[in-house]
Amino acid sequence: MGTITIGDAALKAFGMLTRAHSSARSGAPHRTGAPVLRDSLEAGTFEEVFWTAPAKGETDRLLHVARKTLDAARRLRRDARSGHRTLSAVEQGISKLTGSAVRVFEEILTLARLNRGRVYPSYDYLAQATGLGRATVGRALAVLEAIGFLVRQRRFHRLKCEGPGPRYGQTSNAYRPLMPGSVRSYLPRWMRPAPLPDDAVQHHADRIAETNAMLDTLTCRELAHITVDGPLGRILAKLGDAIDCQEREAQNGSQPLTRLLLTANQ
Repeated sequence: MGTITIGDAALKAFGMLTRAHSSARSGAPHRTGAPVLRDSLEAGTFEEVFWTAPAKGETDRLLHVARKTLDAARRLRRDARSGHRTLSAVEQGISKLTGSAVRVFEEILTLARLNRGRVYPSYDYLAQATGLGRATVGRALAVLEAIGFLVRQRRFHRLKCEGPGPRYGQTSNAYRPLMPGSVRSYLPRWMRPAPLPDDAVQHHADRIAETNAMLDTLTCRELAHITVDGPLGRILAKLGDAIDCQEREAQNGSQPLTRLLLTANQ
């Protein structure tokens, strides 16, 4: 079954460098006074590698999987209430899936199909489109993300204003729907993807090991440069250069330079 993904190497670089820079975009007030939530990225700088247009029929398949998972969640909740079994950590997460969460996921899939994968609705839009409360939408998104049905990325944008005041503000999240591997064993056999031959599995594992070994030899700047293109690649390369500088200073036993802070916040 197809999924909406980006390359393993690009995803690794994207995650490593954004986590390293999270302190610069933390939940604390920005130096200009604008509250920007932790792990937020600037709108328009990363979406070209985050979003992917779904294949033909893929959103329908994902919705069908979500509905079958909802049936499994109801069975797991019944088993837990009856005391017949103790749910594993994965099963506890799946058991939290509700009809409201599936309805929110359906709306996200509709937007993905109509907008070629570009999904960035606000909570208010989702609440209005689904007829659910805003708090219910928030809980549904958290459950979907925890199970693995979607990835969401917080975003901020620059504010056009003159004089003193905030220069940045929070905007709607970006979303990417996925096929979670954790639910496959709870699907009917005919909906599960065919298992790969053993030699194909070994070849895939060897390729991942070789790729990771190669990536481990690169500096943060080199990692960002070869794995992410476009504006986001340039931003991450600049951030990687600052991280490399910090690591060199730590190895030399010297104190961090002011240049690092200036470079990371430019």
